[in-house]
Amino acid sequence: MLLTISQRFFFDAAHTLRREIEAEGSRRVHGHTYHAEVFLTGELDPATGMVLDLGLLRRALADVRARLDHHMLDEVPGLGIPTLENLCLFIAESMPDPLRQQVVRVRVWREAVGDSCVLECAQPA
Repeated sequence: MLLTISQRFFFDAAHTLRREIEAEGSRRVHGHTYHAEVFLTGELDPATGMVLDLGLLRRALADVRARLDHHMLDEVPGLGIPTLENLCLFIAESMPDPLRQQVVRVRVWREAVGDSCVLECAQPA
């Protein structure tokens, strides 16, 4: 039986973005509060009663958060163009092994404006 656990975090960051619509404000340096949630799936360990100790997940996400929080996203190595889509990919790919193999979903959103993106990953083997 597979169970899914998740952990949320947030970060504040600035960026620029070249767009066709709402272009003027997007080209200027501006910032957002981003929220993210990472979902991991796995078997229940009968010895611990857990899929994974959430403390391990929180520690991994604290490392990811430190790479994003109060940074200029345009300058974050490995992120690429600072879109919600690329943030989802970056977060998933930044998870350490073996947690990365358990990631099944990453959601990034900006609560204030209602935007979000969801990355659906392949189910773990």
